[in-house]
Formats: sequence, structure tokens, C-alpha cells
Amino acid sequence: MDLIAWVIVASEIGFWVVIIAGLVTRYIFKKKRAGLLLLALTPLIDLILLVTTSVHLWNGATATITHGIAAVYIGVSVAFGKSLIEWADVRFQYYFTKEGPRPKKLSGIPHAKHYFKSWLQHVLAYSIGAIFLVSLLFLIGDPSRTEALINALRLWTLVLSVDLLIAISHFIWPKK
Repeated sequence: MDLIAWVIVASEIGFWVVIIAGLVTRYIFKKKRAGLLLLALTPLIDLILLVTTSVHLWNGATATITHGIAAVYIGVSVAFGKSLIEWADVRFQYYFTKEGPRPKKLSGIPHAKHYFKSWLQHVLAYSIGAIFLVSLLFLIGDPSRTEALINALRLWTLVLSVDLLIAISHFIWPKK
């Protein structure tokens, strides 16, 4: 694995370690402010990945699919970060502290609406990642070194389109 792949793996591990540490601090140790501070550190992980990827390419590396995945990770982390933390928070409260409400399981039209909302978050993630990818294209200015970034954007466009079809299908064939 190359440097960026390792940074992506470390970012994902770091993201969940910070969230778990924040939730444990908040609910087990009853330190709400300290827990909130830990949860607020998650954007720092994205910043580290953003800087590492940019500097790696700026210093002459040829872009690979891994650099494209870094852009996807950053976009998804920013767009879905808050809802992922809320998802983990509800489950942590219910399963570990027995204080919170049981996590809801959605079906039918409520599930379809929830999935469509997550598709809109996917659009936001795509927009953030695409801005990052296009910025890298202009920053590097060498199409021979950035072809993988264009391919990553094309693939992500396809994935976003398929995700829209799935979102629409939930309205046509609601989950039971």
C-alpha cells in the first residue's frame, strides 16, 4: 500500500477512535464537555488527510486511485460526519448505558424519505470531493499525472447516479 492508502486507513481508524472516545467520555465518565471536545476533533482528521494528499501530489507524485479515494473519504466524512456521530450516539446510549431510546428501524415511505435524505448527503459529499479533485487537477496542471483523479470522478458520478436510482426505487417498492 502506498502512503495515501495508509493515511486513509489511519483516518478511518482515527475517526472511529475519536468518536468512541468521545462517547465513552461523555456517557461512561459523565464528562459531557470533554466528550463533545473529542467529537469535535473529527474534522481535524479530514484536514490531515487533505493536506497529506495535496502535498504528496504537489511534491511530484502521480495521482492514483488512492488519491481519488482520499477525496471521496473527505467528502463523505464532511457530509455524513454529523449523522454518523448521531447514529453512533443513539446506539451507544441504548446498548452501553441503557439510558437512551431504542434505535428506530424504518420501513415503507419513512425509510424511502430517510434514504433520499442520505442521497442528498451523498450529493453534498460528491460536491465536496469533486471540488477537491478539480482543485488538485488545476493545482498539479499536468494531465498525465492526474488521469486517475478524472477516472475517480467519473466512477463516483456513476455511483451517485446508481444511488439515485436506488433512492427512487424505495418509493416505488417500499421496504417492508
